[in-house]
Amino acid sequence: MFKRTMQPVIERISKGFPILLLTGMRQVGKSWLMNHLAERGRKYVSLDDLKARDLAKNDPERFIQEHQPPVIIDEVQYAPELFTYIKLYSDKLNKDGLFWLTGSQKYKLMKGVRESLAGRVAILDMLGLSYKEIIKKPFVSKPFLPSKELAINKRLTKPLTSPEVFEKIWKGSFPRIIANKNADRKIFYDSYIQTYIERDVKDFYNIDSEIDFYNFLVAVAARTGQLVNYSDLSRDVHIDVRTAKLWLEILERSGVIQLLYPYSSNIASRVVKTPKIYFLDTGLASFLCSWDSPDSLMNGAQSGHMLETYVFAEVLKSYLHNGDKPNIFFYRDTDQKEIDFIIEKDMTLYPIEVKKTANPNIEDCKSFKTLSIFKKKIGTGAIVCLYKKIISLPNKDIISIPVWEI
Repeated sequence: MFKRTMQPVIERISKGFPILLLTGMRQVGKSWLMNHLAERGRKYVSLDDLKARDLAKNDPERFIQEHQPPVIIDEVQYAPELFTYIKLYSDKLNKDGLFWLTGSQKYKLMKGVRESLAGRVAILDMLGLSYKEIIKKPFVSKPFLPSKELAINKRLTKPLTSPEVFEKIWKGSFPRIIANKNADRKIFYDSYIQTYIERDVKDFYNIDSEIDFYNFLVAVAARTGQLVNYSDLSRDVHIDVRTAKLWLEILERSGVIQLLYPYSSNIASRVVKTPKIYFLDTGLASFLCSWDSPDSLMNGAQSGHMLETYVFAEVLKSYLHNGDKPNIFFYRDTDQKEIDFIIEKDMTLYPIEVKKTANPNIEDCKSFKTLSIFKKKIGTGAIVCLYKKIISLPNKDIISIPVWEI
């Protein structure tokens, strides 16, 4: 299996907290990673096991007695009754690294965390494999930020062709698909969606119509990288707007999508306030949209949005898998000036444009100058594209970065 950028992060952070909670979608590798890190002396129990779940829910004190820390409790959202007893044991033992918890339903988990474990738990979010993890270079990954140093360092990894990039996008980032060349992609994603709807959505949110929810999932995948439009979503799936808002919230809570909000301030009254939707696994989004091959995706109408979605997910991974969280936004105003991403760090704005081109041009980032309305320092800008290496553009404050160098 793959080494994960998060491995040393978990070990380091666990030394400072009695409880560590790792959240993320199903099948991104949470359980494997926890077990890999805990081979020496840490017990493991999964609440996917109905017998263990029953004990945890109905007799949580006995459950903890039978599974003494240091212990991993997988899919802990199924038994929120445990949180009070985890708190009691943590306070009694007064040690760090006692409980490692994982879960696929962050919203349900956070409710219990806020009520019982506040101040005692470190929370980490995990996504699928990053490209650096796939090519066996997990620990060279750093939180992504455009900088002139990147242009000086030039190429860090082997260049990819456009078809190779879209094959990565089409295949997605689930470890099981990446690790097993014989895995049937269609069967994997069919099974994944069925499990997600039946176990994560139906169990937790009492969705009556699985077919309607599936159709909603497809409609959202078709809009990845685009502004949210609840009216269009509700019309396409034949549900009301209120239900569309609720279901989109469910997708975000369970880690399938993330909403990206516009960067704005009181100065910029003309900035669009509507968020954009991004799927966090492009393979799942491609499957839902019925792109049957990397070539059809690359040459299809959705290719630009899917490339942007892939870049967004890779940027997120570079932060989350290093135990950090990015301040990331987009910009769009009523004059139709757009910037795909803005990362804010140390009161500095770093604009990023994603282009499906191998010929980056300074004209591709002409909207960057609109950020001056915010009266903040503007850092190095970037065009993330398909050109084979990192270069500085004629404007020395803008660099071109290959998709695979994030």
